[in-house]
Amino acid sequence: MKFKLLLAFSFWMLLVAVSCNKDDITFDSPTQQLRFSRDTVFCDTVYHQVRSETYVVKVYNNEDKDVMIPRVNLEKGAASLYRINVDGKPGYDFQNVPLRKKDSLYIFVEIAPQATGPEAIAEDKVLFTSPGGQQHVTLFSVVQDAEFFIQTPGNPNVITSSTTWNNNKAKIIYGNLTINPSVTLDINAGTKVYFHKNSGMKVSSGAVLNINGTQADQVILRGDRNDPYYDTIPKNWNSIRMEANSTLNMNHARLFGGTRGLDMRQTNATITNSFIHTFFEYGIYAVGSTVNANNLVMNNCGLSCIGVFLGGKHSYTHATIANYSKTMSSFDRAGIFAANEWKNDAGQTQQGALQLLDIKNSIIYSDRDDAVHFEQTPGQQFEFLLQNSLIKYTSATGAGFTFDNNPRVVQTTKNTDPQFVNYFMAKMNLRVKPGSPALGKGNTAVAATVPSDIVGVSRTTNPTLGAYQ
Repeated sequence: MKFKLLLAFSFWMLLVAVSCNKDDITFDSPTQQLRFSRDTVFCDTVYHQVRSETYVVKVYNNEDKDVMIPRVNLEKGAASLYRINVDGKPGYDFQNVPLRKKDSLYIFVEIAPQATGPEAIAEDKVLFTSPGGQQHVTLFSVVQDAEFFIQTPGNPNVITSSTTWNNNKAKIIYGNLTINPSVTLDINAGTKVYFHKNSGMKVSSGAVLNINGTQADQVILRGDRNDPYYDTIPKNWNSIRMEANSTLNMNHARLFGGTRGLDMRQTNATITNSFIHTFFEYGIYAVGSTVNANNLVMNNCGLSCIGVFLGGKHSYTHATIANYSKTMSSFDRAGIFAANEWKNDAGQTQQGALQLLDIKNSIIYSDRDDAVHFEQTPGQQFEFLLQNSLIKYTSATGAGFTFDNNPRVVQTTKNTDPQFVNYFMAKMNLRVKPGSPALGKGNTAVAATVPSDIVGVSRTTNPTLGAYQ
């Protein structure tokens, strides 16, 4: 009986507690300033009429009492490009917002803009007005006008005639975009090409892809998530797949953030003054291809910055090929991997002659044991030359070749830190510091073939190894 009475009393007390609500709580005006989880919300770059992801700001009440915030509103009101949600309610102007003592509330922010030009800044403020004074959180985003290329069951997403892309609009690719055989796509200076998750580009046999950036206006090819976090991680998109007998000419481009960068199958490629970095597998994956590159900077690729398979012809002059990564620290992360063999998509092993792999006046370095790794097939041609370069090489034979007393290794230094300014991606700067062993070690005749560095500085005297003088 006593137990039943106790149970009934407990149930009655629970009902009383539940019946109390916020209407029974007294909220006072704030006497102290509110605290915010951030004072500025830097939104991802957004495109015309495409809603951004949602960002969160937490508002804290540090007072030892419940307060009522008289007003929370967007400074530009209904005309703002932004929309906010305060404690679960959407809008742009809120009156008498309650906040319990030592508690917090959420403000959700997003933007779905109308572009007024190729690129503009969208800025607004969330204002908090109370007797303690007015406070604000700044909202900031870059807005770009965009042209969309969307693959659907009814739209194969194919470029069927020679086309030029200019920088008046960003190009956003959903799914795969295919350049038909014998078609040329010119991408002019300053153009930005964004790939959605699991998207890519295919350059068909006989097609030509010309990427025509300048030092002042690079062509950018990357994933469509533009907030800084995504600048330093791979797998945001797939690759640029170059089919057999296609051609790539790439100058002053920055390609990053996918699974493979350039996926080349018996392709001819000329690459100059460009950056290729942050790929889950390879920055350049070349099968039986011909690649000529100078003033090339690479970093942060899971398997290797450059993968050479099924032979081919390769020349890299004044290249800085580094491979340092915090996010892919358990991967192989070679600088250059080269092999005569290759397994095709059906799993069949094929072999081809490496007719040429010249690496001149370059730096190939990482925090792994060997930045250069060769797998030579007995009986198959495997020609290479390391000339006036600085490489990471610690194995006696584990890298697939001998270093000392090898006529194919000419005036090349091993295991001497090039002293990069910063080799991690968030603040990547692969120039070398004063006092670097790379300074003045280049062959002048080789440097004369690439007389200016990646930023236009002359290197005709005392050439420094790598892409930067």
